[in-house]
Amino acid sequence: MSQAAAFPVVRPTAVGRDRLLLLGGVLAGPIFVGSAMVQAATRDGFDFRRHPVSVLSTGELGWIQIVTFLVTGVLCVLAAQALRRRTGEGGGSVWLPRLLALYGLGLVGAAIFSADPADGFPAGTPRGAGEISWHGGLHFLVAAVAFVSLIAATVVAARRAARQGARGRAAYSLVTGMFFAVAWVTLIARPAPTVMVAFGLAVTAGWLWVSVTFARAASGRAD
Repeated sequence: MSQAAAFPVVRPTAVGRDRLLLLGGVLAGPIFVGSAMVQAATRDGFDFRRHPVSVLSTGELGWIQIVTFLVTGVLCVLAAQALRRRTGEGGGSVWLPRLLALYGLGLVGAAIFSADPADGFPAGTPRGAGEISWHGGLHFLVAAVAFVSLIAATVVAARRAARQGARGRAAYSLVTGMFFAVAWVTLIARPAPTVMVAFGLAVTAGWLWVSVTFARAASGRAD
């Protein structure tokens, strides 16, 4: 007797509060990336080839990036809660909303514990890595929690998509996660201008994946 084919679970399109929360999660990525791009273009001394986005949270205008971390983190946490309720109806991954919520909490932590000035930014800061303060160290820690959670979320989504026979979606999730992981590890092991730019692209790719994931949930797809 032949086995029944596995099909993606489709539910009615999310409505009401959960739909709004999921759409907020969709917007978190564009808000984060857009904010970083505008700040990079307008803040004196910032260079994507030398500086991670986190250092934008330093200086007189650092509050802009701090608010960006906070807003996008909260949007992800709330969207993850809506995703949990959707997947709780049956058929979806239990771990995916948990990991996305943890990713959002990591962003909130990055807002609370700001990064340190480094390598000439803000303007007037000496070149080089500089000293790491207690809040700068905690910033690295919560950022690591967010990064690991995002990478794990892509793997969870890839495994589930593969089981459903959605090979393209599985490959997209896995490639996004691996790109992020390799860029991050390489940045830690051998920081260089090209690696810094690659990591910035990986962060953008990660946010795009998050937006796509929440958009699928808002349209009734379960991952």
